[in-house]
Amino acid sequence: MTAGSSRLPVVLLHGWPVTEAHWRHLLPLLDQAGFAAVPITLPGLGAKPVQATSFRKADLAHWLKDMLAQRGITRFALIGHDWGATVAVILAAELASAVTALVVEEEILPGIDIHIPEPGRSHYPTWHGPINRTIGLAEQLVPGREAAYYGMFLEQSAGPAGLDPDTVRSYIEAYSAPGVLEAGLGYYRTGSDDLGDVRALVADQVAAPVLALGGRFAFGSAVADGVRLFAKDVTGVVLEDSGHYPLEQEPEAAGRAVIEFLRRHG
Repeated sequence: MTAGSSRLPVVLLHGWPVTEAHWRHLLPLLDQAGFAAVPITLPGLGAKPVQATSFRKADLAHWLKDMLAQRGITRFALIGHDWGATVAVILAAELASAVTALVVEEEILPGIDIHIPEPGRSHYPTWHGPINRTIGLAEQLVPGREAAYYGMFLEQSAGPAGLDPDTVRSYIEAYSAPGVLEAGLGYYRTGSDDLGDVRALVADQVAAPVLALGGRFAFGSAVADGVRLFAKDVTGVVLEDSGHYPLEQEPEAAGRAVIEFLRRHG
């Protein structure tokens, strides 16, 4: 997708530990609705960065800003999942006049203290964060055991409905490639910088309208509650049978919510 199309670009940023396959159900819906999907893999999320990269989310937002400018994309909507949503929010705050709408799927930004309701509070795993943040620990535990490590997180975070087994295998394969583990850990090891950036974000506010998608067996309504701390125009949707991946687990309902939202604000 480059400049010159009459279709509004929709930039999609997936999170950890998934790939662009996360959008496989949404892409045809965007096309049918007249939008131009622009899926982008942030450095290290399923692919080794081609050069040294800062994983501070504000720096990644600047990286994305430059990439879109190079493509001539100056007005667009943003959809972010997990870490991709944190980057999307920071970019939306910085480029207020360029971002027409923002979708936050299953993310609570660093430093946002929001209660996660049941059943998500009991289902969503929390063990991966401390492991990923502890310098040297995952580097010793994960190599050779990627199927167990990523597989366990994907299974638990998806809740009872689970994920497509073939897609899970593709995620594990992508994150087992050389250099990807270390890059992915970088997202968890920029905590102090990310906290400061989010505090500034809360003070400045996000102007774009926001659709907050939560899975009942993961963050649920806490996604919208967290977004309301830094945005005024927030629509919250909870997908009743989903865990951390609503656009994969309930693609019709979640996709319909996204398309209707983009049509209102695109």
